[in-house]
Amino acid sequence: MNYMGLPTILLIVVGVIVLWLIVAYNGLVRLRYRVKEAWSDIEVQLKRRYDLIPNLVETVKGYAAHESQAFENVTKARAAAMGAQTPQQHAATENMLTGALKSLFAVAEAYPDLKANTNFLELQRELSDTENKIQAARRFYNGNVKDMNTRVEQFPTNVIAGAFGFSKEEFFDLDEAPGQREVVKVQF
Repeated sequence: MNYMGLPTILLIVVGVIVLWLIVAYNGLVRLRYRVKEAWSDIEVQLKRRYDLIPNLVETVKGYAAHESQAFENVTKARAAAMGAQTPQQHAATENMLTGALKSLFAVAEAYPDLKANTNFLELQRELSDTENKIQAARRFYNGNVKDMNTRVEQFPTNVIAGAFGFSKEEFFDLDEAPGQREVVKVQF
């Protein structure tokens, strides 16, 4: 019988362990970049939303110039949202911005000429489309964060994650308690 020597067996075991470490580490790196890519998708849609808001405010101002409080609230909420850095900060400021936009659309309800304005209708359509894209990007991001967080916490990958500084990511959760978060209505 030809037996493998102990050094050969140890070499094979060490080789398998090293190979597994490489595969696990690369998997964590891949997940980290998927999370970053998904967050970038959210930021693109949020920027699109932020770019639409000044046009919407200006259009409404033309019809309802005396409603300055609603315009100021939207402007402040937009500025706060644009300055947010983390997913939690974005979630808080986005909830504030959504509330301000609801009040702006409530102002618009009182002006039939505004509701018939093609510029206003197009801005509403674009904003609605953007809201849908933000929701889709958020689902994609949160799915990737779930995968990353699961991998970071599961044994034995958690050992590699801890050793190489991989950590859990934050979910991007908007306030969706019943009655508190509704889709911004953009059709009249």
